[in-house]
Amino acid sequence: MSDNSFVILFLPAELASLNLLAAFAIAALAGAVKGMVGFAMPMILVSGLSLFLPPDIALAGLILPTLVTNGMQALRQGAQAAWQSMKRFRIFLLVGLVFLLASAQLVRVLPQDVMLILIGAPITLFALLQLFGIAIPISRATPRVEAIVAAFAGFIGGFSGIWGPPTVAYLTALGTEKREQMRVQGVIYGLGAVALLIAHIGSGVMRADTAPFSFLLIPPAILGMWIGGRLQDRINQVTFRRATLFVLLVAGANLLRRGLMY
Repeated sequence: MSDNSFVILFLPAELASLNLLAAFAIAALAGAVKGMVGFAMPMILVSGLSLFLPPDIALAGLILPTLVTNGMQALRQGAQAAWQSMKRFRIFLLVGLVFLLASAQLVRVLPQDVMLILIGAPITLFALLQLFGIAIPISRATPRVEAIVAAFAGFIGGFSGIWGPPTVAYLTALGTEKREQMRVQGVIYGLGAVALLIAHIGSGVMRADTAPFSFLLIPPAILGMWIGGRLQDRINQVTFRRATLFVLLVAGANLLRRGLMY
């Protein structure tokens, strides 16, 4: 029996040993970034994994580590604080859920080049806007604005696993306090991750051969998140955030390139 027998029996054929090690490293990096800034795990995972895996397998890979780490982030200040955040952003959560469940079914319909472009475009746009300091100030949350942002976040999140950029932009525009923003992001992303799991069991992305791959990415993601949390107070946050955004810009641009040249 070959050294790759475990991979062949339990994981997609694309996941040879070196690819699996690369996936572990990407998950650890994504966890470290999330531990420091509270978001970007799905973007880094899907961008990195898509370099050597088909988009649907990359999407499946991010689902379980995203679910677990967002639960950790949401409950960091306790269940009561998380519940208050759920009540405050209930419109965002409900509207985002509906659009996420609906768009998840597009994964099996959209051509691979279109999917790559649709994943890469929001990553690239978000990184550019943040790097150039472009933000839309919102004095207060209104149900209409919240529903529009949630619909967009849920729509792109369903087929790409990425709903962070519009969420972060919205919370930042509201001037949300840092601790609360970290918690709210964890709550929104965590519930979104539950919906994403359910949606992609239905779409066929999360299946018998992709679920073990996603499960294997949980430990390196948690380890990376722990390291990121430890480093959070020791590294200049502004400098690190700009470096992270630059990496996301390169990753998003690469996805766009692949989609346009597919």
